[in-house]
Amino acid sequence: MANDKKMVEAITSMNDDFAQWYTDIVKKADLIDYSSVKGCMIIRPYGYAIWENIQKILDSQFKATGHENVCMPLFIPESLLNKEKEHIEGFAPEVAWVTHGGAEPLAERLCVRPTSETLFCDHYANIIKSYRDLPKLYNQWCNVVRWEKTTRPFLRSREFLWQEGHTMHATAEDAEEETLRMLDIYANFYEKTLCIPVIRGKKTDKEKFAGAVATYTVEAMMHDGKALQGGTSHNFGSDFAKAYGVEYLDKDNKLKPCFQTSWGVSTRMIGAIIMAHGDDNGLVLPPKIAPFQLVIIPVQQHKEGVLEKAIEVKNALCDKFRVKLDDSDRSPGWKFSEYEMKGVPLRLELGPRDIEQGQCVIVRRDNREKYFVKLDELESKIPELLAELEKGIYNDALRRREEMTYTCTSLEDLIDTAKNKPGFIKAMWCGDEECEIKLKEIADVTSRCMPFGEEPVGDKCVCCGKKAEKLVYFGKSY
Repeated sequence: MANDKKMVEAITSMNDDFAQWYTDIVKKADLIDYSSVKGCMIIRPYGYAIWENIQKILDSQFKATGHENVCMPLFIPESLLNKEKEHIEGFAPEVAWVTHGGAEPLAERLCVRPTSETLFCDHYANIIKSYRDLPKLYNQWCNVVRWEKTTRPFLRSREFLWQEGHTMHATAEDAEEETLRMLDIYANFYEKTLCIPVIRGKKTDKEKFAGAVATYTVEAMMHDGKALQGGTSHNFGSDFAKAYGVEYLDKDNKLKPCFQTSWGVSTRMIGAIIMAHGDDNGLVLPPKIAPFQLVIIPVQQHKEGVLEKAIEVKNALCDKFRVKLDDSDRSPGWKFSEYEMKGVPLRLELGPRDIEQGQCVIVRRDNREKYFVKLDELESKIPELLAELEKGIYNDALRRREEMTYTCTSLEDLIDTAKNKPGFIKAMWCGDEECEIKLKEIADVTSRCMPFGEEPVGDKCVCCGKKAEKLVYFGKSY
């Protein structure tokens, strides 16, 4: 047990140093390793299994709404990128360029994709001819490169994995409907699958995606009160389509520009899971995306019949749940700490006395509650415990968010709150970008979103005191 204690102590307490706590977990839970390429991470099998489960669930939801997967090139010619000026200006500081092919300089620089709007537009211009070709609902799962100066695993790295949906529509109304539909898919995924409550809303013009008419977002709060942008959905209107010549012949025999959307989430989701649910013993994984939903630990497995019974239990459950049996020669105490670190939702302990009584012990990862469960009731009890765990970690995250959300009606109050109380700040804003910039300069907060369906908290701008109708969530972010 001394080794078990040492293992837990190796994680820095989140209250002492949240950033180091996070780094400890991503390393010690075998999620990532650092690579020889500065700013790029190696996603290890356990971390990648989480991403695979995220991908599988989201991909099925995309396909259920009519989207198809495609694969676009990794490289974008500079001339193609330059067709949409606002877009390239927004990404210019983060673009990586290829200038040589072998030893020969290229006739034209190639951008390593930071996002693929331009490639999709170029392709759509070739294949969309008539109103009968619309809508085009494409998505791709891929890697992108953004040359970040400061990196942190999963949250911000120079290369990361994501999905990017790019769709074309006949009307502005259809594009807006698609933009909001995909935002709802993201929000529901965060809340029902990742068990992370989110705020849905619209970004201010200052914070919207480069080249977008409107950007919508889901914002989540982490353990330390900072905001994490969980996913975004963008309505591009017809600007990209006009720049790239994406048009269609309508029923009235007139050529018209298409209306475009773009939306995406990335491996940043794994960072959100860590920071929303983790504790000082490691990960706490939502069951639907956990590589293993249940780990079986034989106790005194050297005794006759124990390992055989553990194998029997695993075989009975593995068709219905993701199950791991740890039959290594490590001590049970070491295994308990190991799988707490890895955030496995349920731990099943099975020893000689349990076998005699036809039962086992199940321990929930989130609250460490123990349950004595009859072996012949496992198939019905496990789903019940997984559902209770999901509800428990969601409610814990929601409670933290509610406790750490503050309403400010004066500049002095906002400055004091931002300095002394980590969390979200709800305040009114006049819509002037100068006020938004000033709040960043004097209080170090940014606008997270203008939330849907929430009542105003006053009628004056928290910054300048002028008339205001826009409620904004402000906060510090990752």
